[in-house]
Amino acid sequence: MFTPDSLGRLPETPSQTAGPYVHIGLIPRQAGFEIFADDVGAAPLPPGEPGERIRVEGRVLDATGALVRDALVEMWQAKADGSHGLFFRTGTSFETGLWSFDTVRPGAVPARGGAAPMAPHLCLWLAARGLNRGMHTRLYFGDREEANAADPVLRFIEQPNRRATLVAARTERDGVPVFTMDIRLAGDGETVFLDV
Repeated sequence: MFTPDSLGRLPETPSQTAGPYVHIGLIPRQAGFEIFADDVGAAPLPPGEPGERIRVEGRVLDATGALVRDALVEMWQAKADGSHGLFFRTGTSFETGLWSFDTVRPGAVPARGGAAPMAPHLCLWLAARGLNRGMHTRLYFGDREEANAADPVLRFIEQPNRRATLVAARTERDGVPVFTMDIRLAGDGETVFLDV
């Protein structure tokens, strides 16, 4: 029997995690199900979208360092001019554990209250087995050190080694910049997650 607390709220009951069905419900084509004509968020960039083409990719790792091969990764980002508007959704590969997006490099976004603009970044949201709720984090670009140093969210993180968990390293593949950032759900090198 559950009894309300002093504010009349009932306690939470044990919740289920996203489990193995997150792909079927949110990205069914990647899971091999032809349920919808198109998966929401899986569409490529709109034709003619201005900006530098980039690829972002990484892996999702659990507390032991094992690949989470069935995670869902959603990304929201500003357009190249800093206006809002791009959304993508994918899952980690069942075979390799890799997630990736082909997009444009976002522009700086104005911060609230007239503060310094936020450095170009991607907002990421993850759902995976073992998680009771989605996890929010960000991906910043390793080749934008000056902008990152002034970013109000990165500056809020006191330990520099923790800030580094949000910065993607740059390489190049076939002439396209590739930014790689692994997301560690727990344990050594755990990614900074944001309470939004």
